[in-house]
Amino acid sequence: MLAAQRKDHLLDLLDRDGRVVAKAVADELGVSEDAIRRDLRELAEEGKLLRVYGGALPIPAADRPVQERHDLATESKERVARQAVASIRSGSTIVLDAGTTTLAMARLLPSGAGITVITPSPAVALAVAGHSDARVIMVGGELTRHSMVTGGGLALEAIQHLAADVFFVGVTGVDPVHGLTTGELDYAVTKRALASRCTETVVLASEEKIGAASRYPVLPFDAVTAIITDPLDENPLIAEVTALFDGRG
Repeated sequence: MLAAQRKDHLLDLLDRDGRVVAKAVADELGVSEDAIRRDLRELAEEGKLLRVYGGALPIPAADRPVQERHDLATESKERVARQAVASIRSGSTIVLDAGTTTLAMARLLPSGAGITVITPSPAVALAVAGHSDARVIMVGGELTRHSMVTGGGLALEAIQHLAADVFFVGVTGVDPVHGLTTGELDYAVTKRALASRCTETVVLASEEKIGAASRYPVLPFDAVTAIITDPLDENPLIAEVTALFDGRG
């Protein structure tokens, strides 16, 4: 089988099964595992899949630029956002991560609850200010155009002077094997820094994120207080993920 045919086969497997195991494909096709790993590496360089230990996973839809994510799983994000907002205690200080689910939260925040919101996202800050009377504190730093979030050294320095009750963190992948992940290294670093300044960290996981995995780990499951998922999502992996949080929070 030619390399081009192998790659087509790998992409078909990825579309059908949601993952590729290099050894299994090598045995199936009667080729070396090195050949399959090389095919996967080249496909990853073309942006067609995400390489992980032992094989490959699809590129998470949530890793797209923020402008392309506004219409992705919008109803699921709204349901997750409503649950998250319902959990916020009056008078608390919360951190809203950048992302479309936290943007939905910002538009649902109540007035008169004495809430303070810290965020690295200009869009989230404006939405909070426009839809509630919450106090808004922005994390300064360099604005990245991919997700329209501040980061870098200035942001990390500012974060060290903050303190909050709950961090509502957005990730692009939530998987029982590959954990909590995101597509950019700088985002992962900023998220960990924010989590370190909060008493609790809560993961927001709309339907497109369950079972997905991105390149960079954010936090281990044992560093997170809880996960909020879509109550209408029937993905069987939800039970595996939520079991990791039993007895906490």
